[in-house]
Amino acid sequence: MPSTKKIPMRQCTGCRQMKDKRTMLRVLKTPEGEILPDLTGKQNGRGAYLCRNTECLNMARKHGGLEKSLKTQIPDEVYEKLTKELE
Repeated sequence: MPSTKKIPMRQCTGCRQMKDKRTMLRVLKTPEGEILPDLTGKQNGRGAYLCRNTECLNMARKHGGLEKSLKTQIPDEVYEKLTKELE
């Protein structure tokens, strides 16, 4: 009987839906306090996940989902950088 491999699931900070980790964008807060998109998904630091669309980013910005998950204030420049990454 073949064993089924567990698929890691993460919750989007915008739409709050559980989705496959590999289909989402990880936003990272480094130990130095810098906030940036983690394209590899393996960098060291606190992470939060977003669906790869701008609607979820806008909802996360409106409701403060990323700020709550990363436990810090997020400047507008970071949101602009994430918007460019999602386009």
